[in-house]
Amino acid sequence: MSKYSAIGKSPIRRDAADKRRDGLFYTADMTLPGMLYGKVLRSPHAYAKIKVLDITKAQALPGVISVVTR
Repeated sequence: MSKYSAIGKSPIRRDAADKRRDGLFYTADMTLPGMLYGKVLRSPHAYAKIKVLDITKAQALPGVISVVTR
């Protein structure tokens, strides 16, 4: 008999029945009135030094509430 009792065995999935019945609620699927969404834009160049950041085009887009930068 092995001294390890969990290795090589399937864990008990206590939430499996809820997942099958669509009864499990994920906060990522939640929508509330007045909810805002975010978008992250990263540089396509891994080690580039960003010297100038012009956010005027982003601010001019319809529905944009705020532009947050580092």
